[in-house]
Amino acid sequence: MRDRRTLVCVGDLVEDVVVWAAGAARSGTDNPARICRTRGGAAANVAAFAGRLGTAVRFVGRVGDDTVGTALVRDLTEAGVDAKVQRQGRTGTIVIIVDPSGERTMYPDRAAAAELADVPDRWLSGAGVVHLSAYSLVGQSLSVLRRASDIAHAEGAILTIDASSIALIDSIGPAPFRDLIRTLRPTYIFANGIEADLGSLRDLATSGTTVVVKNGVEPTEIHATTSTTVPVPPVDEVRDTTGAGDAFAAGFLSAVLDDADVVEAVTAGHTLARRVLREPGAMLSMTAEENGTACD
Repeated sequence: MRDRRTLVCVGDLVEDVVVWAAGAARSGTDNPARICRTRGGAAANVAAFAGRLGTAVRFVGRVGDDTVGTALVRDLTEAGVDAKVQRQGRTGTIVIIVDPSGERTMYPDRAAAAELADVPDRWLSGAGVVHLSAYSLVGQSLSVLRRASDIAHAEGAILTIDASSIALIDSIGPAPFRDLIRTLRPTYIFANGIEADLGSLRDLATSGTTVVVKNGVEPTEIHATTSTTVPVPPVDEVRDTTGAGDAFAAGFLSAVLDDADVVEAVTAGHTLARRVLREPGAMLSMTAEENGTACD
């Protein structure tokens, strides 16, 4: 039975090793930094953030059969997420170097997350919204996204996808990437301005597909049969942008599940996204104990 209030997120669950650099990098020697290990993975972040909001949410992904994977699954469960997770191999890791301006350089090793396959239909069905991460468009995980799309459309669910990464778009190719997105027939597409430009993703806007383009502190664009923008509230301090896009998606989708219109949903996305900008990694503004993290 479909629960129109449930969000299902499909994609990566990995460990983020977040490095807050104290200054410009000096090659060949020590560089002072604060280092924090947190839950990561775009789809898992959306699920955890939505769970913290009280949204009924299920996550579908794959981690290693190791202690790190166990801890990551526990983190999702503590956030109120129903974690449907395959366990095999080794858990993926992303090293994220954050400079003092908050900009990130990422070194991903997706490991088990890239091997998601043969997912039971029951894990994907019964949702009001199904959210996909474009990171899973490559490799064997693509078949899972196609099946999730088919089930969502058959059940009348909203389907959303996040463009995720300019490096990903480059690796697939802008035109093939755009074609892959089009074949999934999403209701909403999320992208930042650079991703939207590189993949010409605004061209995917139709009466059935709304493209939401985030531009940092500049207004967020909404493109469907017509276009509009929503201002971004001022932010006092930005220390780390990691997870901000995922928080935006979680806020947006939780609002959609509460019957918000697209402008209201964008506003809800802005509100949640600003809560991660002062924290290391994809963490809301809570204590380390509440988030279950270990920072050095």
